[in-house]
Amino acid sequence: VMIIMTLLLRDLNTIIRTILILFILIDASNSQVSFSKCLNGPSSSKIPTPSPHFTIRAGRSINEPALIDETMREDDIEQICIIGSGNWGSAIATILGRSAARLPFCNDEVRMWVFEEEVSLPSEESNDVPAKKANLSDVINSRHENIKYLPGVKLPTNVKAIPDLKEACLNATLLVFVLPHQFLPKLMPIIRASVHPSRCRGVSLIKGLGFDKRTKLPVLISQSISIGIGDGFHCGVLMGANVANEVAMGRMCESTLACDYGNDEVNERTRQIFDERLNFRVARIGDVAGAEACGALKNVIALGAGFIDGLKLGGNTKAALLRVGLLEMAKFCKIFFEGVESGTFMESCGMADLITTCYGGRNRKCAEEFAKL
Repeated sequence: VMIIMTLLLRDLNTIIRTILILFILIDASNSQVSFSKCLNGPSSSKIPTPSPHFTIRAGRSINEPALIDETMREDDIEQICIIGSGNWGSAIATILGRSAARLPFCNDEVRMWVFEEEVSLPSEESNDVPAKKANLSDVINSRHENIKYLPGVKLPTNVKAIPDLKEACLNATLLVFVLPHQFLPKLMPIIRASVHPSRCRGVSLIKGLGFDKRTKLPVLISQSISIGIGDGFHCGVLMGANVANEVAMGRMCESTLACDYGNDEVNERTRQIFDERLNFRVARIGDVAGAEACGALKNVIALGAGFIDGLKLGGNTKAALLRVGLLEMAKFCKIFFEGVESGTFMESCGMADLITTCYGGRNRKCAEEFAKL
C-alpha cells in the first residue's frame, strides 16, 4: 500500500508541476487586457508602436523572444550596478547576474556595491577554534555567496562585490537601488559623478515613502533619487509579491516594473534585464507612483493582518481587511499622487504584494506577536 501511495503521489506531483509550467508558458495578454477592460472600460492609453529592433510587450506576452538588434555598438552595451547587498539586494543579484550573462546588450559583469563589514567565516572545525574574520566583499567574490544576508544561496560568478561606490558606479547605465532609503542622501553626490553621463537610468526596489518637511506630504523615493542625481535622471520601480529568499531559490513569482524612460527600446531592455521566463515574470506598466506607493502602503495593512492573527479572529476577518485595505490604498494613491491608474492595483505590485505580505511578511509577524502580549 505504501509503495502504491508513493507512486500515486509522485504522479500527482508530476501532474501539478506540468500544469504549472503550461500555465506559465501560456500567453496571458488577451485575458489580462479583457480583465482590465472589465475594471476600467476601454483604455485611452496605448502602448507605443514598437521599433524595428524590439517587440514592446509591456510584460504581457513573454513567450516569444524579443527582437533585439545584435549589431549594436559598444556604446549601447548596458552596465548594471546594484547599490546595496543585503538580503533583497543579493537575491535580485541572482536574477541580474544570469540576465547579464544571457542578454547580448549587457556587459557580463554585474557590479554590486557592498557596505564593507567584517564577517565571521563558517568553520567545520571545533567550536573551540576562534572563527576567522574576513571582509564581506572578499567573501562574496571568493565564495560567490553572501554568507551574512543570504546564506546558502550561490550568486552568479559574474556578480562582483565592490566596496568602493565610485568604482561600482563607474559608467553604469542601469542603477538598481536596494538599500535603506535613509542612506541615499550621502551617496548621491558620488553616484552622480560616477555614472554614465548621458545614458544612465535607475530602478528602485526600496519599499517606503519619504515626507516633505515643509508640506508634510508624502514623497516618492524614486522621485527623491531622480532629483538627487539630477540632469534629467529617470528612476522607475520594481515592486511585487517578491519574498527575497523565495526569489533567490528560483521559486516562480511575478513582479511589476513601473517605468517610462521616454524610449520604447530602453523600457523593454530594462524589463528584459529583470525578467526570467519561468522564475521571475516581469510585467511593465507606466504608473510609477501607483506601483511605488503600493509597495509602502501594503505594510500598513499587514500590521492589521498581524493583529487579526494574534487575536485569532479568523480568515473571514482577514479577508475583509484585505478587501477594504486595497480600496484604501487606491484611495490614498489617487489623493496624493497624479497619474495613478486603477489597473495598477490588480498587478503584482498591488493585490499580489498585499496578499503575500499579509500572510507571511515581517510586519504581519511583528504585529501578531504584539497582539499576543
